[in-house]
Amino acid sequence: MPQHGPTKDDLYHDPDLAQFYDLENEWGPDLDYCVRLAEEARSVLDLGCGTGRLAASLAESRTVVGVDPASAMLDIARTRPGGGRADWIEADARRVRLGRRFDLVLLTGHAFQVFLTKGDQQAVLSTIAGHLAPGGRFVFDTRNPADRAWRNWTPKQSRRGFEHPGLGPVEAWNDAVHDASTGIVTYQTHYEIVASKRRFSAASKIRFTTREKLAATLDRAGLEVDEWLGDWKGGPCEPTSREIIPRGRPL
Repeated sequence: MPQHGPTKDDLYHDPDLAQFYDLENEWGPDLDYCVRLAEEARSVLDLGCGTGRLAASLAESRTVVGVDPASAMLDIARTRPGGGRADWIEADARRVRLGRRFDLVLLTGHAFQVFLTKGDQQAVLSTIAGHLAPGGRFVFDTRNPADRAWRNWTPKQSRRGFEHPGLGPVEAWNDAVHDASTGIVTYQTHYEIVASKRRFSAASKIRFTTREKLAATLDRAGLEVDEWLGDWKGGPCEPTSREIIPRGRPL
């Protein structure tokens, strides 16, 4: 469940936890979609770029800037294959102003959900609008609250295992509490090294926002949605879709 936030979340800021990010979040249809969307873009701004897998890939044939608030994630981005091709900036997506505009602005990995207040959401969308070139495009994703994804984030249902190249087998699980009055989910992430039983844990918060509320915030930010997607394969956004993915341009 990739997310990055305006507050210090150890899941991304702590190197002991950041080392698990790429092992849990493999290349998927969201990144495939962004690569296709970027085909005609000469410049890309990747907000909440994390460990830089997407940004480094896109930087092979265009100018790319990756922005993330977590230095531990950017340390991985800079040293990954192709990491030297992109520019990496440690900054808060609500406030960063680069003094330049881009053909494409991305905010993937459900990073939008870490902005917990209406003001924070408005601020990050204003950042997107302020960095779009005339005719430029944006896309980002947020989970549809109607799908109630948090119901599956229990220790039993979320338990999974993977192999760490240096630490060996790792078991991971989550636990979550949903506040219906705010739409905020507080969840715990746990990684346990099987051999040593050493455990790394972090607490995180994310907000679930309806399409209707999101549409109003986008409009106030000066962003026009060309299409609402319900998945990264290009399906339409339906009331029961797992994802809410607005793709559009500046007004």
